[in-house]
Amino acid sequence: MISGPSGTAPARLPELPPAFSLIALDSVGSTNDEARRLAEEGAAHCTIVWAGEQTKGRGRQGRSWTSPRGNLYLSIVLRPDCAPSEAAQLSFVACVALGEAISSLAGSRVEVTYKWPNDVMFNGKKGVGLLLESKSTPAGRVDWVIVGMGTNIEHFPEDARYPASSLRKEGAPASLVPATLLQELARQLETWLDVWRKRGFGDVRAAWKQRVQGLGRAIEVRLPNETLTGVFGDLDRNGALILTFEDGRTRTITAGDVFPQS
Repeated sequence: MISGPSGTAPARLPELPPAFSLIALDSVGSTNDEARRLAEEGAAHCTIVWAGEQTKGRGRQGRSWTSPRGNLYLSIVLRPDCAPSEAAQLSFVACVALGEAISSLAGSRVEVTYKWPNDVMFNGKKGVGLLLESKSTPAGRVDWVIVGMGTNIEHFPEDARYPASSLRKEGAPASLVPATLLQELARQLETWLDVWRKRGFGDVRAAWKQRVQGLGRAIEVRLPNETLTGVFGDLDRNGALILTFEDGRTRTITAGDVFPQS
């Protein structure tokens, strides 16, 4: 475990499995940007960049991510040696690992569910955002994948596009703090990465579907140039949403914002 150049490490460091290395920063612009820089410099598989705060945090589609102290902000460098078409599966691996970690620490007051494509919900309200970035080699394999995670432990944005909350507001115990959640996340991530590597996406997909919101129900999918309505039929083998229309036609959606249909 080391502290990086952008600041000093938080006072309390988690104990991580041996496969992980930790760069703990007091403050950084974006953990994803720092992790990407390190990946380009050769950072090893399972390098974690953890920051007490982000000054330029961001989510999907370039949206800003509010990042005050008290929440958990991290990005993980992964080197999965897989085809680019399989890289998106790692978002679901990370989602399941984080969901299991939160459930084990938060207690029964917090129901953890997932919202496609990569949000974790606390009692039906958004509590986590994941951001996946990757780079491929000239040979057509994945060089690295960065999985960024922002988890609302103490704070949440009041003006979010989708109703948001925090673990503390939903009743999580005081013992759940960034360091303890990071420690349990690393343990779960080690397990689920091993499942994915040895058995493929099937078991991860099944675990994700057990907690997903809206499966088999009417939803609205908002895309950059259109809005679609239909039934959330399934998740395909690479993590895309299969939308079923009233006439039985289907459409595979790889990115978009999903809302329950009123």
